[in-house]
Amino acid sequence: MNQTRTFLLFALMFVAYLLWTEWQKDYGPHPQAAAPTAQNEAAKAADGSVPGSGTPAAVPTDAVANEGKGQLVTLSNDVLRLTIDTRGGSIVRSELLAYPDEPVTKKNPNPPPVRLLDDDPAHFFAAQDGLVSNTGAAPDHRALFQASTTDAKLADGQASTGLDLTWSDPSGVKVTKRYTLKRGGYVVDFDQRIDNGSQAAWSGNAYQQMQRVPAPKVNWFKAYTDPAQHSFFGAAWYSPESKFESLLFNDFTKKPLNRTFAGGWISMQQHYFFAAWIPPADQNVTYSTAIIDPDAATPRYLVRAFGPAIQVAPGQSVDSTARLYIGPKLQGTLDAIAPGLDLTANYGWLTIIATPLHWLLSQLHTISGNWGVAIVLLVLIIKAALFKLTDAQFRSGARMRKLQPRVQALKERYGDDRVKMQQAMMELYKKEKINPMAGCLPMLVTVPIFLGLLRVLSESIELRHAPFFGWIHDLSAADPYYVLPVLYFIVTLLTQRMMSTAGMDPTQAKMMKVMPLLFGVFFAFFPAGLVLYWTVNGATSLLQQWWINRSVDRAHEKARTA
Repeated sequence: MNQTRTFLLFALMFVAYLLWTEWQKDYGPHPQAAAPTAQNEAAKAADGSVPGSGTPAAVPTDAVANEGKGQLVTLSNDVLRLTIDTRGGSIVRSELLAYPDEPVTKKNPNPPPVRLLDDDPAHFFAAQDGLVSNTGAAPDHRALFQASTTDAKLADGQASTGLDLTWSDPSGVKVTKRYTLKRGGYVVDFDQRIDNGSQAAWSGNAYQQMQRVPAPKVNWFKAYTDPAQHSFFGAAWYSPESKFESLLFNDFTKKPLNRTFAGGWISMQQHYFFAAWIPPADQNVTYSTAIIDPDAATPRYLVRAFGPAIQVAPGQSVDSTARLYIGPKLQGTLDAIAPGLDLTANYGWLTIIATPLHWLLSQLHTISGNWGVAIVLLVLIIKAALFKLTDAQFRSGARMRKLQPRVQALKERYGDDRVKMQQAMMELYKKEKINPMAGCLPMLVTVPIFLGLLRVLSESIELRHAPFFGWIHDLSAADPYYVLPVLYFIVTLLTQRMMSTAGMDPTQAKMMKVMPLLFGVFFAFFPAGLVLYWTVNGATSLLQQWWINRSVDRAHEKARTA
């Protein structure tokens, strides 16, 4: 009886979790167009006015210059290829060369790489930077630059490669942007040199920003089966005081960001990958969010880092620097780039549980060399760690199963008199030394662990396109031949057969009979890594329950014949 309730609870919690995430996307608060005056005030706030620096010039919010695009040039190392538009020096496309968009197969041996930043209007996502000034000329993210080369590649033996873009004004102000990529790195080092060849002092502010459109709508089937649809998609930032915070696009109007602090960063997040602007840690930077054209069919969402005032005397030069990360959520390595960057895995309130589980899974992969084997070993370790708890749960259920005929007799005896029925059952439990809560208390530990592991398996990029054995070439995709879902169906069916339905109400008993088939279909389209976890977890629980039932039956028979 307790096993039945536990099984149903897990099932209902899992379904409720998926329904809740989809409800938030479809029926949560959506951005509304602000009044013109409010938009003006929001734009001013996003400029990041810094006390003592005067009134900064406004950053233009239009996505593309009226003059159109400039020349597209490329910068690449061994893992990242960037496409840069000389109109503003914006990075309009990024291809992650080590991460194919689809699994590598015999039919598709060279799939295209993942494209994170994208100039396709349906998936528009760009990283931009620029300068603004009230005292002189300044190139913002719409200004036209000249490129030093059209294709800068990392050569064999080189540690880094770079690309220069230059802009100049008749007054004598010259700006040189340099983008640098190091071997094996996803960090773009950005340096902006301001040469003041004019006769007057130059002052202004540097800013970095990202714009992107919301994720395209998908059909109900993909919304149900694709883990990316349940992952966080929106803006996130980090500050030393508040640590990691995130903001869904739907909440940009309701809870806009406008704060100034040092030692932080701002980013755009999605499943497995993200991009983040990281200003110098010693600078007070104003971080903000805004919506561009909120009334448009596809609005653009903006996150911005607006730097402190820059002063350049005539004949002098000043450098403004920042870093841009464009790549995967590789935990255990990101904090070396900037504090808090590891938190982009975004496990939410389950972070305290999911983070050590991910670490343990990674260690098991180091030992086994296979992520599927690591999942199996992780299940066994968790089962061993929780053995005492689940043992008490299963033994309580087995003993209560033995009491079902006597419980049924009490129901027939007392009929609808619930008070006397409860009193009689408590006396029976006391006489047989059974604690009815023994089957429920272990769930206080096992349920959080289950939910934390679910998040790890859903969010860990290491499992993306990772093979297991035989027919399973991608643990992040569904089993192509449905072998694991069928195995899970068999395990669930056997588990259900071991559970007594005596004493259940008819509705619950019918639900238990259809549960194996329901969950077999339910998991048929889920990622193989998740189904592998469920199958191994269910199989080990089945074996443990079978063994405990046998020992309880032997003890019961021995006591009966004594």
